[in-house]
Amino acid sequence: MNGEIILLTSDLEASHLASILHKHNPELSIIAVQKRAELEKVVLAGSHANNWRRMIAFCSSVIVPTAVLNHLGGPAYNFHPGPPNYPGAHPASFAIYHQVDQYGVTVHEITSTIDSGTIVATEWFKVRDKIRFSELEMDAYKVLLSVFQRMSERLAKNPTPLLPSGETWSGKTNTREDFNRMREVTAEMDEGEITLRFRAFG
Repeated sequence: MNGEIILLTSDLEASHLASILHKHNPELSIIAVQKRAELEKVVLAGSHANNWRRMIAFCSSVIVPTAVLNHLGGPAYNFHPGPPNYPGAHPASFAIYHQVDQYGVTVHEITSTIDSGTIVATEWFKVRDKIRFSELEMDAYKVLLSVFQRMSERLAKNPTPLLPSGETWSGKTNTREDFNRMREVTAEMDEGEITLRFRAFG
């Protein structure tokens, strides 16, 4: 059951995610990277010794280069801490600003366009009243980790592509610039708008 998974995530998360995967496949080779340069070096450096290879991004802001995706030989997957209707950066903040009562997380194939690849899994949950963006981000993180645990055996042992869930992306793909712009407060805003923006964007 020899195989290789490249984990694009933080050091702290990589250790925990790797331990989950190794429970299902002790022979699995796992390489953890945090930055684009590290990812390119690992993937583009040459051939690997394992009979299959997969890349997984978990709560990473790194944009995966097309050359890396083309070199993998199969789909790479992103665990996105937001639902399909909130692609892009800071999904929790925009969801709170829009005062949604349902939020979720998404697992999808990585493509050259941010948060647009085929969706393979989602999980929805109720948004708590008067929640701040940091609290919703933590709630989403816990749900996303649960989804990873549920999918971990499949990811660690079966190299074939994951099946589409049938759900599709919608809504605006927000950027860091959009987030920063929404943090600006002007004299024309009333108290309700200012309070909402603070709760959503800090």
